[in-house]
Amino acid sequence: MGKKETTFDQNTLEYDRWFEEHPCIYQSEILAIQQALPKDKSGIEIGVGTGRFAETLHIKFGVEPSANMARMAKKRGVHIYTAYSENLPIENESFDFALMVTTVCFISDIPRAFSEVHRILRPKGEIIVAIIDKNSALGKKYQAGQSSSKFYKEAHFHSTEVITELLKQSGFHDFDFWQTLAKPDENEIEKPIKGYGQGSFVVIKAVK
Repeated sequence: MGKKETTFDQNTLEYDRWFEEHPCIYQSEILAIQQALPKDKSGIEIGVGTGRFAETLHIKFGVEPSANMARMAKKRGVHIYTAYSENLPIENESFDFALMVTTVCFISDIPRAFSEVHRILRPKGEIIVAIIDKNSALGKKYQAGQSSSKFYKEAHFHSTEVITELLKQSGFHDFDFWQTLAKPDENEIEKPIKGYGQGSFVVIKAVK
């Protein structure tokens, strides 16, 4: 799956700077993901980007196809597998959990990616998928501005229900949900709440 240099390669610094410019949104997302992360387990982030989430969440391994983003993630202490999520160069049953943060909207073949994650997880391992829900206020805003967005121009947003169904089809079960960014405020960190349907940022956890 060779691809030419992507928007993420060309605008790595701008992407990474976003987290510094929107600290309350970033921290709100971190808090929601932390609800789902298992404690003291071996994990990997698929689509680790510049390592912003992996570093804060103490995840030591990541998968990232963008060379420039992977370089930044390495500087943050993440061991990188250079690959796409549909074809992971990782042995079967290698990790206790896998995290994907706003990654599925950029994946060409989501069922194949989820099957690959299922393969690399140990028995009873957990997948944690964080998305901007297609039907949420933020999801609608991003879709409306897609044509002029560097990063979301080629994204395909999905609903929580669709991602949940795709996870079920890949063999995952026992679902939990958390949500945040119900009313995104640049000056306030939002506490996550269980379920979905109110917050724009939804964390889905399921078990192998």
